[in-house]
Amino acid sequence: MAEPAKKLPNIVISETLCKGCSICVDFCPTNVLELRGNVVAVKNLEACTRCQLCDLRCPDFAIQVF
Repeated sequence: MAEPAKKLPNIVISETLCKGCSICVDFCPTNVLELRGNVVAVKNLEACTRCQLCDLRCPDFAIQVF
């Protein structure tokens, strides 16, 4: 029997709130995020474990994990 498909999380980044401090990138244990210019972006969504460390550590409330 095949395993059910893994439902990927939804990571929402507010480009207007993000200051590019990269705290979320530094705290992500699975390297899901990267800094692109002055804004954080998702580089590997499949690696996200929904730990929400990025969301919790963002000082500007610019990232949410659902």
